[in-house]
Amino acid sequence: MSPDFSFLVSSVLGLVLAIPSNTCIVMGNLDIIRKKGKLSPSDVIFLGKGIVNIPLQCVLSLQAMLYVLCPEIFFTRQVFVFMNTLVFFLTYYNFWLTFWLSAHYCTSITNLSYGFFIWIKRIVSNFLSHLLFLTALGVFIVTVPGFWVVYEESVPSSENSTEDSITRLWSSNSHFVPANALGCILPFCLSLLCLVLTFSFLLRHVLRVKNNDSGSTRPNLQAHVTALRTIFFLLLISTFFFVSQLAMFLRSSSLLLAEIIWNLRTLSPSAEAAIIFQASNKLRRIILQKLFTRSRRNTET
Repeated sequence: MSPDFSFLVSSVLGLVLAIPSNTCIVMGNLDIIRKKGKLSPSDVIFLGKGIVNIPLQCVLSLQAMLYVLCPEIFFTRQVFVFMNTLVFFLTYYNFWLTFWLSAHYCTSITNLSYGFFIWIKRIVSNFLSHLLFLTALGVFIVTVPGFWVVYEESVPSSENSTEDSITRLWSSNSHFVPANALGCILPFCLSLLCLVLTFSFLLRHVLRVKNNDSGSTRPNLQAHVTALRTIFFLLLISTFFFVSQLAMFLRSSSLLLAEIIWNLRTLSPSAEAAIIFQASNKLRRIILQKLFTRSRRNTET
């Protein structure tokens, strides 16, 4: 399979899978708000991810299509600047959404008594919507103005632009180092820390219950296992972006590796939607009820 064909397949497949699934996530959470008036912290973050993944998938698919079908438009300065800046803003914000979800699960499950974790649990429980807005504002400040200036100064006009100039831009400009540190590396490491803490707490808890088993009913840890699985898979998706950034800076990415990473990144909003569905029983129940109601109406008519 040629790279151009695989880019087209992944872009179309991403649109077909990601847009309906993430729209269902958004509409499902809005339905919960309409019925109950309030969302849990995890549902708020799922709603944010659904909203972010829809434009992210559109831009990623548009990038792939323009790269294959209209490279002269793809490497036009204004188009390249706008699309890449938007992709990085949405991707970095998605990283931070993953961290806040990890922090919520970690503080809810582990009940750590350290002051920092108590503070995190309090602000996530009481001020999550404000926190997500401030996070988006901070990511915007870190990403958009600097990237816009960098691309405008470094990317030549459409008549003279080449892929080599784009590669030199990525690997030579120092602005991408602090931007990736704040938007990518920091939330990734914090999410990984939350995953390790949560896993170690649950492991100690299971071993303690096993050693002190007196015939009583053991606690149901299915919800905790689901939370761990959710954090793990979201971090796995984030790893693809992290590896792609590292490969670009080290100039060590082969054509095959670049093709694989690009295709995986294009399909990442669809994968995140699947992870959210497996993590939320309420969303699955709402979607199944709507599908059942619609199919019953169709059979009646």
